[in-house]
Amino acid sequence: MSANIAEMERRRAAAKLGGGQKRIDAQHGKGKLTARERLEVLLDEGSFEEFDTYVEHNCVDFGMLEQEKIPGDGVVTGSGTINGRLVYVFAQDFTVFGGAVSERHAMKICKVMDMAMKVGVPVIGLNDSGGARIQEGVASLGGYAEIFQRNVLASGVIPQLSLIMGPCAGGAVYSPAMTDFIFMVKDSSYMFVTGPDVVKTVTNEVVTQEELGGAITHSSKTSVSDLALENDIDALLTARDFFDYLPSSNRDEVPERPSADPFDRREDSLDTIIPPNANQPYDMHEVIRKTLDEEEFFELQPTYAGNILIGFGRVEGRTVGIVANQPMVLAGVLDIDSSRKAARFVRFCDAFNIPIITFVDVPGFLPGTDQEHNGIIKHGAKLLFAYAEATVPKITVITRKAYGGAYDVMSSKHLRGDLNYAWPTAEIAVMGAKGAVEIIFRKDIGDPDKIAERTKEYEDRFANPFVAASKGFIDEVIYPHSTRRRIALGLRKLRNKQLENPWKKHDNIPL
Repeated sequence: MSANIAEMERRRAAAKLGGGQKRIDAQHGKGKLTARERLEVLLDEGSFEEFDTYVEHNCVDFGMLEQEKIPGDGVVTGSGTINGRLVYVFAQDFTVFGGAVSERHAMKICKVMDMAMKVGVPVIGLNDSGGARIQEGVASLGGYAEIFQRNVLASGVIPQLSLIMGPCAGGAVYSPAMTDFIFMVKDSSYMFVTGPDVVKTVTNEVVTQEELGGAITHSSKTSVSDLALENDIDALLTARDFFDYLPSSNRDEVPERPSADPFDRREDSLDTIIPPNANQPYDMHEVIRKTLDEEEFFELQPTYAGNILIGFGRVEGRTVGIVANQPMVLAGVLDIDSSRKAARFVRFCDAFNIPIITFVDVPGFLPGTDQEHNGIIKHGAKLLFAYAEATVPKITVITRKAYGGAYDVMSSKHLRGDLNYAWPTAEIAVMGAKGAVEIIFRKDIGDPDKIAERTKEYEDRFANPFVAASKGFIDEVIYPHSTRRRIALGLRKLRNKQLENPWKKHDNIPL
């Protein structure tokens, strides 16, 4: 028996060494952790239980039969806990064949995804791979497709988080792209369908890996990545914090964390946050933070489409999703990028029963040929569609402007908003007074006094929330300082909300 145990320990030690000390040192030399070191940081101490430690590749072509067979085949898979909650994980091991995906490698990933679906818990993938294992040909491509299929089936059922911690190129990018959130590491991770060499050959463009698909590019220009983190440790610890906001599956309640922050905390500073000049900006972050527990706001995509803010927070210890126009950037206008950004977030919240809090200060949709020719109609409709189909509790607070179709889109009462509040500074109208008067009274444009009189008349009529309130489109005009209390009480009332959409196989969102 002791000989058997000794043999098992020898094999385990060999598996844990991955591609060997030389390759481990090379990984460290790039400022990167190994797959197993990453899992030690991500998961609670001592909680990781590994699957398929001894799996090896089955390829016999192109010299692979003579290659040393390394146990694990380039990916570490299993389960563990984050702050006591179960999660399934896989971490690609760049020290073994560059983390390249083989048929068996893919089989291991599929197994943990299947297990996660069976028990209803999230999956976190740590990607660090050179792509498909070329020697295996179509078998490795088939492995990718098996993973893709599971990503699709798991979508909206269990949360899926991808951490890109090294190369992720070619077909490999499509698995993370179908997960719910992607975190990348600055200067050491990149994602692209075709690399710089192919780009140069085909288009003559000279571009670096970082410029083409680095963390900064994907978090500020493409929205592929939700966050760009400083290094491996930062990414893994951020993922631990983020995980605490997510329910385990679409059948579970949002997680709850005890909070000593009073639900009726009064924030008098909000009574004066709206500037007297309607064209002067203010920071919507302040409104959001002063509404949430301990003023904690986990913002996503902070460097992309800054005219809208999305992220998670807590009210009375329970997770909420936040969507808010940001007057500091493009006056908070809705455009293609902000509509896409917010729509996907709203759909995630709805899929996982996370209440949505919307703060509105929107002057409308961004005009111009660039927006029109790039499809603002369809992209704007994505956000409209997302809010309209959402059945989770929806609470909306209009702080200042809510003009035109953008008023409708931003979780209005007409899109089944449950509680729609307005501050006394709210203006709900088809457009701003100046533009409206120039259209309605265009015959008076040559008379400045008449135009001024008409403008004041329009402002008196619509530059307040009471017309909308008189029609029942606003449930109550509230004191800004009481916003947190109103939202907390509203969420209590809506906890057992029941609302179902008509049966359908699936909807056809304007993609």
